[in-house]
Amino acid sequence: MINRVVLVGRLTKDPELRYTPNGIAVATFSIAINRPFTNESGERAADFPNCVAWRKTAEAVANYCKKGNQIGVEGRLQTRSYEAQDGTKRYVTEVICDSVTFLEPKGTDGSQGNASKPSVPTGGTGNGNGGYGGYSRNNDPFFDEGQPIDISDDDLPF
Repeated sequence: MINRVVLVGRLTKDPELRYTPNGIAVATFSIAINRPFTNESGERAADFPNCVAWRKTAEAVANYCKKGNQIGVEGRLQTRSYEAQDGTKRYVTEVICDSVTFLEPKGTDGSQGNASKPSVPTGGTGNGNGGYGGYSRNNDPFFDEGQPIDISDDDLPF
């Protein structure tokens, strides 16, 4: 069985961060995703899936993402049920996020995204860099150079 979801969209509102009684962080949010086709009047419809992130991922999403930010989520679909106050049984389908990728650099349109932390996997290494081994713009020798790289055929390993 395969249950994988990969979505890219914009946050519909600021993520909501809460903590369980055991102190585990959980963030809930929804993203707007345009459908790939237009309706009869030429307008694009959108879907608004609810998403849930846990632990470090939840804290990072709540701290760095705001309404309107473009993000990518990867995870699985999960359906749960509960009894409403009127006694009816309700079902909720959510994306349980394994990782969230911030797709806008920090400061774009006033956003709080973080380009030096492109993805935050759940249960990461705890090193504060989203599991990317110290990657940042500051130590990228090719960032924003704008110049072509001159490499001879003798330098290539193939």
